[in-house]
Amino acid sequence: MASIPDPHELTSRLKTRAGELGFDRVGIAPAGPGPDHERYRRWLEAGYAGEMGYLWRHLEAKADLRRLLPEARSVILVGLNYAAAVSPALRRDPSRGQIAAYALGDDYHAILRAALHELDGWLRTHTGRSNQGRAFVDSAPVLERSWAQRAGLGFIGKNTCLIAPGLGSWLFLGGLLVPEVLAYDPSPLALSGDNDNGITTPGEPAGGRWRFADGRIGTCGRCRRCLDVCPTQAFVAPYVLDARRCIAYLTIELRGVIPVALRPAMGNWVFGCDLCQEVCPWNRTAPPTRHPRLQPSPDRISPPLLDLLALDKEGFARRFRGSPVMRSRWEGFLRNVCVAAGNWGDPAAATALAHHLHTAPPVVAVHAAWALGRLAGQAGYPALRAAWERRLEPDVRAAIAAALAG
Repeated sequence: MASIPDPHELTSRLKTRAGELGFDRVGIAPAGPGPDHERYRRWLEAGYAGEMGYLWRHLEAKADLRRLLPEARSVILVGLNYAAAVSPALRRDPSRGQIAAYALGDDYHAILRAALHELDGWLRTHTGRSNQGRAFVDSAPVLERSWAQRAGLGFIGKNTCLIAPGLGSWLFLGGLLVPEVLAYDPSPLALSGDNDNGITTPGEPAGGRWRFADGRIGTCGRCRRCLDVCPTQAFVAPYVLDARRCIAYLTIELRGVIPVALRPAMGNWVFGCDLCQEVCPWNRTAPPTRHPRLQPSPDRISPPLLDLLALDKEGFARRFRGSPVMRSRWEGFLRNVCVAAGNWGDPAAATALAHHLHTAPPVVAVHAAWALGRLAGQAGYPALRAAWERRLEPDVRAAIAAALAG
């Protein structure tokens, strides 16, 4: 076996290599019991995960990283900037669908995993290790944000995102479990239990703060822009998200019917939501991503709703192949687009919505009916009345009746 370099020297060279592989932040912590595990358990028990039953799986594995790799001594956490500049005018245009910035480029899972495997290969070459480390993005039983905070990448803000001063919260997170002993980074100073409003809520951590090299401290302070901007009021309290009300959950994770009461607040978001990040002061000076595969695809930047309504399954697959948008599947995506069209309210969408009401699966038809009922001048009523004679599914007929009743 090759002689193992001094941990500090090896860590320095490792971080240099991580930067060469495209990562914008890298921090290292000792592998062991997971931070925030009990808070996470309480959050699940409170029901805030909604239908994301998979979050319960491997709950105990999340308690200690060594259950994923028993010989692990260190965990390398990386951050990859995905910030994208999108015209505010396009964002405000109700005739266009909005896709979260993280989904404007290629799927980050493949990008991060490939780079992490290459980083592990580099480390094995320099230590003589033959077995592979364990790379993870967001599909392994790891609380990435909590570990990223412990490794010094940033602090967790009131919107539950990891905030890395200098980059903001537009970060993909990933990590690598390895058996090598490395030099560990100090975490941002954690507050000692009190949060800004003095309320303890199930799942709420103690906040966090960041110490700059010159001694200055950065925190969320009294700021609550992210909490106040959320149109569906998804934040139970600072640092506590009720996913069941989050637009990202409603447009991606939820597979069935979106609650009627939440639809008007969703605006024109058709995949994910960026509002709580767009208003964050830490993101004002965030640089755009440098990664070539994360550059925004032109046809994903605020696409016209009429174009999206025209997509069949094949067209959806062609347009979003290799994109995180594929996670919503065609039915879920068209469901979201129908809601956005209803919030737009322009009669120009009547023909496309009528087509989906007559021909689409029930989960799409229900939302098309709702949207038709919201078009200006009752422009959708003829299609609703015609569909009443054709659609026999109880949920679709109930949606048509509700739309006609106003």
